[in-house]
Amino acid sequence: MKKFLYAVYILIVVSLAVATIVENSFGTEFAGRHIYGAWWFTSLWTALVVLGCAWIVHRKMRRWSLLLLHGSFVIILVGAAITHFTAKRGMIHLRTGEQTSSYIISDGNKGMDTAELPYTLRLDTFAVSYHEGTDAAADFVSFLTVSDGNGVQKARVSMNNIFSYKGIRLYQNSYDDDGGGTVLTVKSDPAGIAVTYCGYALLFFSLLFMLVDPKGAFRRLLRDDRLNKGFLVFAALVCCSLLFSTASNAAPTLPKEQAERFGRLNILYNNRICPLQTFAIDFTKKIYGKDTYNGLTAEQVVAGLVFYGNEWNDEPFIRLKKKELRNALNLPKYVSMNRLFEGGRYLLGPYYDEYLRGNDDKLHKQVADIDEKLQLVMDLRRGILLKVFPYNNGKTVVWYSPTEQHLPQDMDSVQAKYINTSFNILYQNVLSERYDNVDNMLLKMRKYQQVNGGASLPTPIQRKAEFAYNAISFAKILFMACLAVGMLSLIVVMVRMTDNRQERKGMGKRALLTMYAIMLLCFGVLTWCLALRWIIGGTVPMSNGYETMLLLAWIIMLVSIAVGRRFPIMLTFGFLLSGFFLLVAYISNMDPKITHIMPVLQSPLLSIHVGVIMMSYALLALTFLCSLTATLLYIAKRDRSREQVMSLALLSRLLLFPSITALGLGIFIGAIWANISWGDYWSWDPKETWALITMLVYAVPLHTATVPSISKPMAYHFYMMFAFLTLLMTYFGVNYLLGGMHSYA
Repeated sequence: MKKFLYAVYILIVVSLAVATIVENSFGTEFAGRHIYGAWWFTSLWTALVVLGCAWIVHRKMRRWSLLLLHGSFVIILVGAAITHFTAKRGMIHLRTGEQTSSYIISDGNKGMDTAELPYTLRLDTFAVSYHEGTDAAADFVSFLTVSDGNGVQKARVSMNNIFSYKGIRLYQNSYDDDGGGTVLTVKSDPAGIAVTYCGYALLFFSLLFMLVDPKGAFRRLLRDDRLNKGFLVFAALVCCSLLFSTASNAAPTLPKEQAERFGRLNILYNNRICPLQTFAIDFTKKIYGKDTYNGLTAEQVVAGLVFYGNEWNDEPFIRLKKKELRNALNLPKYVSMNRLFEGGRYLLGPYYDEYLRGNDDKLHKQVADIDEKLQLVMDLRRGILLKVFPYNNGKTVVWYSPTEQHLPQDMDSVQAKYINTSFNILYQNVLSERYDNVDNMLLKMRKYQQVNGGASLPTPIQRKAEFAYNAISFAKILFMACLAVGMLSLIVVMVRMTDNRQERKGMGKRALLTMYAIMLLCFGVLTWCLALRWIIGGTVPMSNGYETMLLLAWIIMLVSIAVGRRFPIMLTFGFLLSGFFLLVAYISNMDPKITHIMPVLQSPLLSIHVGVIMMSYALLALTFLCSLTATLLYIAKRDRSREQVMSLALLSRLLLFPSITALGLGIFIGAIWANISWGDYWSWDPKETWALITMLVYAVPLHTATVPSISKPMAYHFYMMFAFLTLLMTYFGVNYLLGGMHSYA
């Protein structure tokens, strides 16, 4: 029986992994029809339930907490089966004033069909609300009238706001381009929802109880004396890159003082209103790769391009990041505009034409990227990007650039003239170096924005937070500090561990206190960074890859602080691992820009889902470091390392329990959020699937009675290093290789 159970478990994990690759190659519909919706896939899960229950009976398991934990998964799968075989799902498309008493069901085999509603729906109106002064949608709302034999009632359906009546749930799906119609998702699944939610409740309770059960394995590990013995050895290699800018003559621009005032104007950028300084920093990073150029601030770079465009044509501030393009065209790493337009001929032109005709290899993608940068530079020089003039018509606020050709007809002529001429006057004063006049004009522009910007303007607290955030490169400073301290502590540990004197096996009290103080300082700085992003964006900072990397580093620091006094090795782990995540955030392609998030993401469940998942990933990463350290120690010292290898296994197991708890909670809280937002608990998106694979793989070491071989310390460590590959695939691999709804590469 055990061998069959092993085989089914492994087949499920392998099938899930293969399915994500098949979906990426052949499409979601193909994978859904031939794998996720196939009879054999359902049969595998059924076999797992049957064999699992039989094994529990065979083992005569009597611990009610474990029975409840495993039973919750059975209930969840039963609920999924009920939903699969009995639930009805369809769509309703209504124009304003239209009504219907039926909805359309799409059957992959039978085509389109209709089903009756137990009431009549009429769309009264549909509205899209926007973040003030931007085109970023804040919510989509359908206002409905529901009538049946019991009377008439009003209903409101929006993102994350379901209307439920008589066993039918309505979800906001999409809307017509003209705003005159709405598309609603209809879901009828009263039995499946009840059973599934019951399973979720039992799962959440049993996972949390696993950590507090006095007779449980987690509490027994906490009482193990071997955890208090010294084991401080770690080996790792970290490669850090130092970037140096090339020297050149200073380019003409505004003096730093005036450029700073220029950067304090508000601008519509990235679908939010923010200081022009933020736009300047992002622009300079995108074009040059850094937020300064040859000693000039980002505001001075933007001002130079705006007011001294021709003079900047010879400045080598355009970065060619990839070698393929540089080698193909014999270009240096940094080039000027004139270098790319020598002799009146666009050097990238032929390659870009080939890209447009479908040639999208690495070289041509790099050409397209540089062409985009050049377009941004030219749009900035023409003033198109400088949307700094708000117009308030009493209902909405719209922001315009100084070169806008189509201002509203109802705009006051004086205001229109001010928008069209102010930058020309500012330009003349800049060229004449009349900086007192420049200061006065910038001050008047700020007052104009305050008068006309209305609710679209950021609050004073948000502006202060954004300037404070822009002033410090948090990720850069923190990754350098964490990796430096981590590597230094590693060297100290290795030197002391080679000393045969027993009293020198530890880190040393002063060194530990110093590391603890530095960790507290780094944690405080990162907390300040996240708090500033929260204030600026108005939402918890965990909506993109950059922010989740910061959050991972923050959680690792928090765990290190919490347990570092008892387990000093966690401080070394904490510095190195948090430094690694901060380094990845700093040097990778992850986008640090702060943006308004989509309406569907504006749910408190999202913050809980992502936060708990990130906590799990951080703890699992620490278990990997424990196993890597133990493996290197075993290779170096063999039999002499037995006690320390065992101690590291105990510490790793101690971290494994809360990490599995957090992973399980995070996955199924995400399922609840998905059901509230879309009407589906699980869509077999690659990120969801790999998160499930990760949980299945990491759950194995918790079953030492069923898999006794993994209870041996080195076998456990080898397995945990292998398991970490699934975590890397879940967080990084899906983003960059497979894509999907959860991809934020």
